[in-house]
Amino acid sequence: MREIGVEEFVNRRCQLMAAMGDDAIAVLAAAPLKTRNRDSEYPFRQDSDFHYLSGFPEPDAVLVLCPGAEQEVVLFCLPRDPAKEVWTGYRIGPQAAAEKYALDRACSLDDIDSLLPPLMKGRQRILYSFSRSDAFSRSDAFSGTETSAGAQALSARIRGWRQALLGQERHAQRVPQQEENLDVLLHEMRLFKSPAEADLMRVAGALSAQAHCHAMRRCKPGLMEYQLEATIRHCFAEQGYREPAYSTIVGGGANGCILHYTENRDELCDGELVLIDAGCEVAGYAGDITRTFPVNGRFSEAQRALYELVLAAQEAAIEVIRPGVSWNLPHERAVAVLTAGLLKLGLLQGELDTLIAEEAYRPFYMHRTGHWLGLDVHDVGEYQVQGRWRDLQAGMVLTVEPGLYIAPAMDAVDPCWHGIGIRIEDDILVTADGCEVLTRAVPKTVAAIEALMAEGDA
Repeated sequence: MREIGVEEFVNRRCQLMAAMGDDAIAVLAAAPLKTRNRDSEYPFRQDSDFHYLSGFPEPDAVLVLCPGAEQEVVLFCLPRDPAKEVWTGYRIGPQAAAEKYALDRACSLDDIDSLLPPLMKGRQRILYSFSRSDAFSRSDAFSGTETSAGAQALSARIRGWRQALLGQERHAQRVPQQEENLDVLLHEMRLFKSPAEADLMRVAGALSAQAHCHAMRRCKPGLMEYQLEATIRHCFAEQGYREPAYSTIVGGGANGCILHYTENRDELCDGELVLIDAGCEVAGYAGDITRTFPVNGRFSEAQRALYELVLAAQEAAIEVIRPGVSWNLPHERAVAVLTAGLLKLGLLQGELDTLIAEEAYRPFYMHRTGHWLGLDVHDVGEYQVQGRWRDLQAGMVLTVEPGLYIAPAMDAVDPCWHGIGIRIEDDILVTADGCEVLTRAVPKTVAAIEALMAEGDA
């Protein structure tokens, strides 16, 4: 199993604390366990920000960053409880956590109300995530039953700690007066992937590609959508990665026209396409691939025409990706190709420039051409800076995923196009002199797809 080394977590914390300034303190909450039903929980997945700074893999923890001359990083986590560990497995505990994750201190979460407020003394600003201000809830992580008295929003806990300090201190300036959104600094850091992160995303891309190839080989009329989903997930689990990066989409026929279709319950029919959007998660980092192919292994004339149009749009978008290029340029290139193609096929009428300006393509292509990718499949990071699209820089990772969707309900369209939903998606790392396609191992030309499917289930 691949992981980020502890030195990188230390460097990230130091970088963030330098950006915060010496008069600040930051508080982050780990993800809580979430109940699925009664006393059964969903599989735990650490909050991405918390993982990025700590690597600590357990729920109900709090990380505190204290910059300055006496810089300190403190973790509050669940204490060891051998009796409960018999039922649900070992916990790391404060003593081992401090050493394993290179922390200055690790303390029991039970002591947070007495030990955290003194860390705030002398600070003017306190930073936490406004988008996750409800994340902190002290719970019994072994039984899954929440302790309601401790289940408070992180923002409320912070204000309570600050109020407690105000009651003890004569001078209010010794207690943080300003609340700031930690996301502003932290998410800009996360936008730029280190070499170690890029390596993990290469692995995620390669494993995702391998699974898509298996699905293509296995596909045939009469198979169920959920059976192809099982093929995808089996490939991930066989390599030791039990959870996909997001809910797998397997949409046959008209289901492929539903952008976030996840029911995956219908039969795959002869003569239709199937759209699969699936990615593996490796050490928290997402792969994200979409491929569309014929259920019977051979594209029809109409399917081929639309498919090759989407592929041409994707290739035009990828071609322009390099440092210094506007984030929006790949989308503009994809839109231009798609609109010209729809005009040529008779699905649009008018002047090309006017159709683009009026977004006449939107009934067929209603989403953008990509998004940031990283610890979250729709990863953090601003797309615009000071009101303009930001420029791409080395270390950014984005998807490129143009598509065309012609649902049966589009009465104004010739029925020969009905039920065709196509998306082609790859993961792109911006490099110093261009870009690298991290998911290139899965075919996407018509000839390559048909050849792979002809091999059958390997």
